Amino acid sequence: MSAAMDTESTYSGYSHYSGHSKKAHRQGRDRHKSPRSKDGSRSEKSVTIQTPPAEPLLGNDASRAEEGQDDNWGETTTAITGTSEHSISQEDIARISKDLEDSVGLDCKRYLGLTVAAVLGLLVFLTPIAFILLPQILWRDDLEPCGTVCEGLFISVAFKLLILLIGTWALFFRQPKADLPRVFVFRALLLVLIFLFVFSYWLFYGVRILDSKDTNYQGIVQYAVSLVDALLFIHYLAIVLLELRQLQPMFTVKVVRSTDGESRYYSLGHLSIQRAALVVLENYYRDFTVYNAALLTASKSRAAKHMAGLKVYNVDGNNASGQSRAMIAAAARRRDSSHNELYYEEADHERRVKKRRARLVVAVEEAFTHIKRLQAEEQQKAPVEMMDPREAAQAIFPSMARALQKYLRTTRQQQYHSMESILQHLSFCITNNMTPKAFLERYLNPGPTLQYDRDRWFSKQWTLISEEAVTSGLQDGIVFVLKCLDFSLVVNVKKIPFIKLSEEFIDPKSHKFVLRLQSETSV
Repeated sequence: MSAAMDTESTYSGYSHYSGHSKKAHRQGRDRHKSPRSKDGSRSEKSVTIQTPPAEPLLGNDASRAEEGQDDNWGETTTAITGTSEHSISQEDIARISKDLEDSVGLDCKRYLGLTVAAVLGLLVFLTPIAFILLPQILWRDDLEPCGTVCEGLFISVAFKLLILLIGTWALFFRQPKADLPRVFVFRALLLVLIFLFVFSYWLFYGVRILDSKDTNYQGIVQYAVSLVDALLFIHYLAIVLLELRQLQPMFTVKVVRSTDGESRYYSLGHLSIQRAALVVLENYYRDFTVYNAALLTASKSRAAKHMAGLKVYNVDGNNASGQSRAMIAAAARRRDSSHNELYYEEADHERRVKKRRARLVVAVEEAFTHIKRLQAEEQQKAPVEMMDPREAAQAIFPSMARALQKYLRTTRQQQYHSMESILQHLSFCITNNMTPKAFLERYLNPGPTLQYDRDRWFSKQWTLISEEAVTSGLQDGIVFVLKCLDFSLVVNVKKIPFIKLSEEFIDPKSHKFVLRLQSETSV
């Protein structure tokens, strides 16, 4: 690691110190701007999907500060003292307090639902046992003797309750993946159905058995067995409604990211809008490339540069219409040459990317060759002197650090790869005896969002915007939006058309023919 620090200190200078200071001021301004943009969209009719909180409230600001510190890990390490990089305003305090209230409300709602379901489940499992034990406790001497059939029913009740317990654990006792804005309609209906069902059984048991002190104990046990059988049928109904109903594809949804237009298609079954939004978000983190705002600044800077080159002089007085016509005419003249500028800019960018990519590939191959040579030398020594993979990664990292940093800056990926994450990936590749090509795959080909560190892409809160109720089912033509702080996902729903297939029978004899040869020729 000392070699890496020597390499870093070599390229340090006053220019990097000023770059760090400017970057810190820019980050402070961005933090003040982001709450205003978020508050500006509160007038829209929307509901919120929030994942379980696993980070502090200031996690996003901390990650931005960490990104600012890691931008120059390949060249310099500069310490800035005497100034504070974090500031807070009244809008930040209001936003933090609102997020805290929302998280507390969502936690209370989730725990309340779990408590109600747990109490109802405990009541369901204790009810058949109570039906069997209460007569033995209250009027044991008056009961008729339990025969062989009655004792066999005890075994039936025990095994059915065990099967019901295992099925309930597999279907309902799962870690929640997200907090949905509204209740799950089918699950709420099942809970209401189970409550009414158990209540009706208790009502009949209290009126016909407890009040009259029925002495037919075999009939009482048979009554408990019928309750367990009905509960098993309700569990089968829950499997059909919660799991099997949504398996058959009925709709095709197109998901478009609003910033860069990247899109994917998915097939969904009968789902509500909020559950379809949850499926879309799960697939988004797996299939979409990571969102990189730096790639979108080139077109904005190009447009700003073109508009900055236009100057209008008003010599006739205050003539707004004349100025607008002059601006339009000048923009039309410059538009004829803008495509040439775009072409040469993209060609130059591709040339620089290819050049720095070639340098990076050569540097990594040389570093891996060096580590293989070190491993061959270490094998000849005693086992206690073998080099650790982390130490080997730190030894070869300085030789590729500058080429890797230049490539990441050229492709605008430096905010997603810190020096520590690269060292961990390098030590992982060395441990598993991976090739240089396997090491570079993460950096040469932008992967899905889940490939990168969670702190750099994870959005704790998504807002679901829909004209229809989020508990209603998907229909043809429905459009809803999933919005986070930096971008939004526009989802368009189309129903899979009804396909009609017809069969056409081909007679096998129609493919046969007879070749008749004439014995006489024309010679």
